[in-house]
Amino acid sequence: MGKFFNQILKMDILEVFILSLVEGLTEFLPISSTGHLMAAAELLDIALSDFLSSFLIFIQLGAILAVVVLYVKRLRTDVVLLKKIAAAWLPTALIGFALYSIIKEVLLTNLSVVAWSLGLGGAGLIIFERWLGRHPERMNRFDLETLSYRQAVIIGCYQALAIVPGVSRSGATIIGGLALGLSRSAIVEFSFLLAIPTMVAAVGYDLWQSGLAFNAVEWQAMALGFALSFIFSLVAIKWLLAFVQKHDFSWFGVYRIVVAVFIYLVIIS
Repeated sequence: MGKFFNQILKMDILEVFILSLVEGLTEFLPISSTGHLMAAAELLDIALSDFLSSFLIFIQLGAILAVVVLYVKRLRTDVVLLKKIAAAWLPTALIGFALYSIIKEVLLTNLSVVAWSLGLGGAGLIIFERWLGRHPERMNRFDLETLSYRQAVIIGCYQALAIVPGVSRSGATIIGGLALGLSRSAIVEFSFLLAIPTMVAAVGYDLWQSGLAFNAVEWQAMALGFALSFIFSLVAIKWLLAFVQKHDFSWFGVYRIVVAVFIYLVIIS
């Protein structure tokens, strides 16, 4: 079966597993799942193709399903929160649809952009956390119930920065929320929920653009990646919720810088 996958996709089952593992564990952490996936594909020497780009986007649906499963009750009952999520989604939707071709054909093929985004974003995260530590009065002023629609849109504008691979959708969203005064747990949960319309729209639009022109084996690979990323995302979400109860995000900044250096020295150079 692995040989069959390799003949058709230039990917085997182990590579599908690794990419799905990377997606599931990094999608909701402020370290850029897209950047990690691009680096992993390069390390695995998987040939760049339209299918690979679509596969990397499609398996994000598995991660989104994990959020839906964990928050299904709240999503069904909190109409006001759903409206705030919709308001935050609009800036990303407008920018993402407008720049779709540039994102897929230019940004998603450039590891130098990933390395710089990871490194600069990591340094920015560390600096921001130190600033926040000196201004505790800026913290915990809002929760999801008191978050205004205007603040939700501002958070969405931060998320839109993640069209640049390596920036991190969750990282940009978290920094935006903390800057506004949300608690760590509140903005982490809002980041989870905001990922639902953001990624569903991105995957749906990409599949529509591709014309769903995949063969049976390619669909099997995407189904396997979907299931694996769902499982790994459940683990990552629960871990992050526990982590933010006792820690800030500085260590993620350090990690981003290390990964940026690794990408530049090992993969690019």
